[in-house]
Amino acid sequence: MPKLIGIATHTQAKGAITQHQSIQVTLQAGLENDYRGQRDPQKQVTLLSAKTWNRICQNLGISLDWSERRANLLIDDIDFNEGETLIGQQVQIGKILLEITAETDPCSRMDELHLGLKKALAPNWSGGARCKVLKAGTIQIGDKIHVLKRI
Repeated sequence: MPKLIGIATHTQAKGAITQHQSIQVTLQAGLENDYRGQRDPQKQVTLLSAKTWNRICQNLGISLDWSERRANLLIDDIDFNEGETLIGQQVQIGKILLEITAETDPCSRMDELHLGLKKALAPNWSGGARCKVLKAGTIQIGDKIHVLKRI
């Protein structure tokens, strides 16, 4: 079963990244003290697949911590390669509920980390997914993740 294996926030664009063991998630601001959730409710939380991140780093011959991608939540055992069909899909992490709203497009900062990383993250939603918060709560490392079936 997929689980949450990383939590990260940053208080401003290009700001320092803070990793957490647990964090409060709200309907208004997404992850507590993360600048992204306050700006756009459709993009409050970003998800990154550990499997995809590790594969891309291995293919490029680099070792980068997942938080350098600047995503909020690292999840194992899930890929986002279904593309546009994921929009509207709901993801439960512990007691919170998220709805996937868009792909997380890789930015030019990725090439500052390693030339070619932006291009490698571009296809098949490899850069992750953006979400809005539907149900608030506290999440922690190790929480189980359920992708809910559409009704």
